[in-house]
Amino acid sequence: MTLEERSNLVLAFARVLYVNGQATDQTLDAAQRLGDTLGVHAKLMPRWGELQLQSEDRDTRLISGVAADPAGVDMDRVASTMRAIDDLGAGRLAPTAAAIEAITKISKTPPAPTWLFTLAAAAGAVALAVLFGVQHLAAAALIFVSAGAGAILRRSLARYSANLFLQPFCASLLAGLMGALAVRYKVSSSLRLVAVCPCMILVPGPHVLNGALDLIRGRVHLGAARLIYAGLVVVAISTGLLFGLALLGVSFPVDPAGRAVPLWVDTIAAGVAVFAYSVFFSTPLHMLAWPVAVGMLAHALRWGALTVFGASAATGALVACLIVGLILTPVSRRWHMPFAAIGFASVVSMIPGVFLFRMASGLVQLAGGSHTTLELISATTADGMIAITIILAMSFGLIVPKLAIDHFSERATQARP
Repeated sequence: MTLEERSNLVLAFARVLYVNGQATDQTLDAAQRLGDTLGVHAKLMPRWGELQLQSEDRDTRLISGVAADPAGVDMDRVASTMRAIDDLGAGRLAPTAAAIEAITKISKTPPAPTWLFTLAAAAGAVALAVLFGVQHLAAAALIFVSAGAGAILRRSLARYSANLFLQPFCASLLAGLMGALAVRYKVSSSLRLVAVCPCMILVPGPHVLNGALDLIRGRVHLGAARLIYAGLVVVAISTGLLFGLALLGVSFPVDPAGRAVPLWVDTIAAGVAVFAYSVFFSTPLHMLAWPVAVGMLAHALRWGALTVFGASAATGALVACLIVGLILTPVSRRWHMPFAAIGFASVVSMIPGVFLFRMASGLVQLAGGSHTTLELISATTADGMIAITIILAMSFGLIVPKLAIDHFSERATQARP
């Protein structure tokens, strides 16, 4: 193979990893390993929207690039690509047309079927409602229908538009309308769970974690781009939700974000939510047990921290995420799973989406000026600070164990003869 052909092969493998949620460090390492296998010194330079590869062999140097937006999450594609790289290194896959055919096939692997995606969205939204203390069967049924309809709408829109923000906006708009109708007909309580829970499943957690990892590693432009993308998705969700509610004259009241639930209910509901998110991320069936089991354990620890020891929401999230990071980092390395995806799936129910939505609602009401009160200002500020501290605690809890374990694993690998 010529240098150009080998470089294109490295880029093809790296692109599949990059656009499907693999952490940047693991993507760079995989590209370097594949380059070594092909006899090429490969240096990958990732940016939002593009991957550049600087490659050279004995007497030739080449710079090539390919368009790539790291906006997706598909663990099946990532795991299959990592296995193919291992097969190339072990000689089980020849670096010829067979390798190109293999990576092309992997890149086109379909996500979860629409019926399963819809069922997972509906079940995940209901599980989140249970965690927040839903009390009426009618409200849970409406949440199930709303989230399921939103999932079908998202899959339908994906066929006609590649816009990254249209799907979450339309799904959250539908959730807002159904939530407003539920309030009108007195099916929803002041927690507005019928409106909020179908929107919670749209929050782009893996991109927040990958962005934080990039910032810590000094990749400022890429990390900032990931976080800006995640922030814009949250804005699209909040806008759709609040617009849907406003069309029927409904808003978020200044009330607690949820109700306490027993430990066994909390743990089981967390397991269902983790399973649902794992389906969203196209997790292979043989890998599902890890995030589900660890997610249930993490939620039990969080419940104990909050209920038994009286810890704050941020402290409870920190404790749970530290355990998740310690357990799932070696698991993600062993099974070639994107850490951001399985880590987020395991702690998804702790993401403070409801506080972000309530803060957005408060800001809209303050901007209107007609209902400005000290209570509204205080509640809006508190919701924003709670959301920020929980996100920081979760990021710290997940990332620090990963960085430590990765560091010692790399040192152990370098020390081997």
